[in-house]
Amino acid sequence: MLYKPVIIEQIQEQVEGFKTFTFKQGHGIEYKAGQYITFVQQTLHESIRRSYSIASAPLLNEPLTIGVKRIENGAFSRQLIDHAKPGDELLTIGAGGFFTLPDEAYNIRQIFFLAAGSGITPIYSLLKTVLHFHPHIHVVLIYSNPTPQKTIFFSQLNELKEKFSDRFELRFLFSNSANLLTARLNRELLVQLTKAHCRFRHDETLFYLCGPEAYMRMCTYTLQEEQVPKENIRKETFIIQGKQPPKKEPPDKNDHTVLIQYGNENYQLRVQYPDSILQAAKKENISLPYSCEVGRCGNCAAKCVDGKVWLSYNEVLTEKDIQKGLTLTCVGHPVGGDVTLKI
Repeated sequence: MLYKPVIIEQIQEQVEGFKTFTFKQGHGIEYKAGQYITFVQQTLHESIRRSYSIASAPLLNEPLTIGVKRIENGAFSRQLIDHAKPGDELLTIGAGGFFTLPDEAYNIRQIFFLAAGSGITPIYSLLKTVLHFHPHIHVVLIYSNPTPQKTIFFSQLNELKEKFSDRFELRFLFSNSANLLTARLNRELLVQLTKAHCRFRHDETLFYLCGPEAYMRMCTYTLQEEQVPKENIRKETFIIQGKQPPKKEPPDKNDHTVLIQYGNENYQLRVQYPDSILQAAKKENISLPYSCEVGRCGNCAAKCVDGKVWLSYNEVLTEKDIQKGLTLTCVGHPVGGDVTLKI
């Protein structure tokens, strides 16, 4: 795989422990609002990959900008926050992710963005895009933080509220609030807020969630209980924390040939359980796109053009994606015969 270099042009500390990194133009990185970019750091023993959400909006011609939260034990984030400086070069495999706007949004009347902490980063990109380029969509942002001082993009969001006051409703939730009923987002408060701000039917409304895993789980379950269609709930889950997905065995454990069309190259390999397609490719020193390796981010997505791929876990592809032939190499196993994939 050809890694692309990007050069840091500007670093800004938005709040303590969170900085934005803006890169010089001319890097050739194409991306959509809401996506993330994956960086690669080579060591003597391994290749470390970390993904960071993009805060810039490409349709506004903003320079590529990512948001990075300092993680106490995070090798990559600590290096960026503590030591990176303008002029430094990073290597990336490019942008990815499915936390994006639908290709056709004419039937969408309203979007709810639910964010907590640094989860605002991809939502900030989406929010700017919707407000500037989809004037028929009404927008609601419910954003949770400890205090106003610790709220990322606080002034920028308020400026957007002033500029688009006719169709942008902004609700901050602060955990230090004296009113404990509205300090933290919980099931009852989420039901109350959605009912208060919802202007259209649920099938005309999208919900985008980004924040800690427990936060998104609560939001997802609550919205589904309120009869929001599953396919209308989008969540960003490329940051892998907590328990790994349970291991499942495919219905077919025999070895099969997998032909991978990637860029201008064709790769052929034999894949047999317990190896996934990605694991088999790595053993053959075939460098394919990936990040989380557990079926949660979508960076390894490929299109199955022939044969069948069974997924041991999937937290990112929708039923519509699967019907279009999309699959995940990191948790994908060929079943029933040989497979051809296109990346």
